[in-house]
Amino acid sequence: MNSNSPYKQLEFFSNTAAYDAFAHVSETEIVEKARDILEARVLRNDALTNPEDVKKYLVAQFAGLEHEVFAVLLLDNRHRVLRYEEMFRGTIDGCSVHPREVVKTALSANAAALILAHNHPSGIPEPSRADTQITRRLTDALALIDIRVLDHIVVGGVETVSFAERGLL
Repeated sequence: MNSNSPYKQLEFFSNTAAYDAFAHVSETEIVEKARDILEARVLRNDALTNPEDVKKYLVAQFAGLEHEVFAVLLLDNRHRVLRYEEMFRGTIDGCSVHPREVVKTALSANAAALILAHNHPSGIPEPSRADTQITRRLTDALALIDIRVLDHIVVGGVETVSFAERGLL
């Protein structure tokens, strides 16, 4: 069997010694490393052109949280990521979002656009009426200062719902 064969790789991973080599790595460390890898993938792109990478990045950001978090991905005029920022922390079933604070953060980053994101600890990413209302309020407030909202992504476990894909923006 040739050493480049995929069967050789399977043979390596079926060996329990290979698993033992990673036994000292905690689940938390694995999640943190996944976040780092996905963040590097999102941040190294010239512009955000792959919505699936953004969704994977957000799923990793919200992994394991038992409370709601509202965050923004701040983007420049070419849709390159300036930074990710968790704005508000809530409870198991809600989070207060203050448009004024989102506007201040977007202006301080000199953002031209942003992506809104939050998680549903229930694991069900279906947007609520309140989610739709705050998205509309933020979109209107940011439009007054020429900052575009490209999407609002709701994360529930490993599932996501995109307002843009559903035509809600």
